[in-house]
Amino acid sequence: MLQKQQPCLVKNKTPPQTINTYIVYETCLMELFESCPVCKRVCDVQTRRIGTFISVQQLCPHCQFTRNWNSQPVLGSTPVGNLQLSVATYVNGASFYKLSKVFKAMNMQLCKYNTFRRHARMFIEPAIVSYWQKSQESMLQKLHAEEKVIVGGDMRTDSPGHSAKFGSYTMMDLKNNKVVDLQLVQSNEVGGSYHMELEGLKRSLELLKERGVTLDCIVTDRHLQIQKFLRESSITQFFDVWHIEKGISKQLEKAAKKKDCEKLRGWVKSIRNHIYWTAATSTTGPERVAKWTSILNHVQDIHSHDDPLFPKCLHPLRIAQYQWMAAGTPAFHKLETILSTKRILKAVAKLSPHHQTSSLESFHAVILRFAPKNVVFPFLGMLCRLYLAAMHYNENAERAQATTSTGKPLYKLQFPKARKGECRAKPVKTDPTFCYVANLMDLIFDQVFVDPAPFTQELLKIPIPEDLCSQYERPDREEVISGYATRFNLAAV
Repeated sequence: MLQKQQPCLVKNKTPPQTINTYIVYETCLMELFESCPVCKRVCDVQTRRIGTFISVQQLCPHCQFTRNWNSQPVLGSTPVGNLQLSVATYVNGASFYKLSKVFKAMNMQLCKYNTFRRHARMFIEPAIVSYWQKSQESMLQKLHAEEKVIVGGDMRTDSPGHSAKFGSYTMMDLKNNKVVDLQLVQSNEVGGSYHMELEGLKRSLELLKERGVTLDCIVTDRHLQIQKFLRESSITQFFDVWHIEKGISKQLEKAAKKKDCEKLRGWVKSIRNHIYWTAATSTTGPERVAKWTSILNHVQDIHSHDDPLFPKCLHPLRIAQYQWMAAGTPAFHKLETILSTKRILKAVAKLSPHHQTSSLESFHAVILRFAPKNVVFPFLGMLCRLYLAAMHYNENAERAQATTSTGKPLYKLQFPKARKGECRAKPVKTDPTFCYVANLMDLIFDQVFVDPAPFTQELLKIPIPEDLCSQYERPDREEVISGYATRFNLAAV
């Protein structure tokens, strides 16, 4: 922090966060102060640095000319560049430690990590929470005005397996493709990571209820606790088709590797397409089950069925020979076992006919840019990064497809791992925008920095659970060190 430092005046009262910045080498900068602009003699030059900020004091011992020069505007006692760099690093999902490595490699000066954390605690995180709450309130008001809303819900953990610390439950408006709520749950709040998804769902549904949002249905995966809770709450639930298709495809691929079941491999793609067709063309659960089970007749070259809800196949008669199966063979028995289990039939009856949770999976990929799973964040830091990911997704989810110079839609070819080398065309979207970054920058410099109290008060209202280690007694440091041993340090064992 600067003491008794006059602020650097900006012409035309230009907001400091909008001024262009450059990299200036020290030797080039000092050339401007070596000689006196009055008598042209050599001057005494003293510098003072605070992070990215440098102050130069020039004094001519001959004519007593003196001047002070600052490399950045100064707000109060805070150099603008230090704060602006902290904001830019945080709101773009960058890592301060990686940034410090880049700066060190270029011999660029940087503020300390404690300064970055102070900026985050005092200005950045309060601004993020305030900005998200206002945008969320606007979305909830629009949903309140709608007759019925279709939402999708899913949880993302901060680490794989059942040992996660955080679980973030996302509630998305599937019609408008917008993230409307994020609930961050810590495992010690609910007695274990397995219970975090249900708790996140309950909190999101409670928020929607408080805001007067009327649900038509919710699309989720097949989490058993979620199914039980929604059933008891009389909330209509549908299952995402991709999650069910993925599980069935894996079982079929595994079964096709067994002896006398090789024919199954030729039907995997058709069965995968059939489950999507079943979901898209059906209006009731029994109709979905009837269409789904018809595949067992179809693979035997039987296209008339006993179920009146779907009496015959709708495809035209084919002349080409297929690898038809025969009843009683090991391959058909395995197929029937996989496709007609009680659990699968119940899931098929609840296949979502229109909206899916693929948008939620896309949003989870966006979160990785702001909160990588290999980086540990505190509760509030994780929450703010989730909000940033939601801001980015909501701003860019509905980008148009890019076109060539002649106006032709642009595509790129991909070879998805899940498709075993099959080439797919994927539309290329227009470049993303980052208006939320500029808005947050303006909010911080124009309001939060000027009067942070109202923003920090809102931040303090967020309940923060105790750390996982709080339930343990901290041992004596020297005692732990004295007991240190490795597999090869036999003397210490």
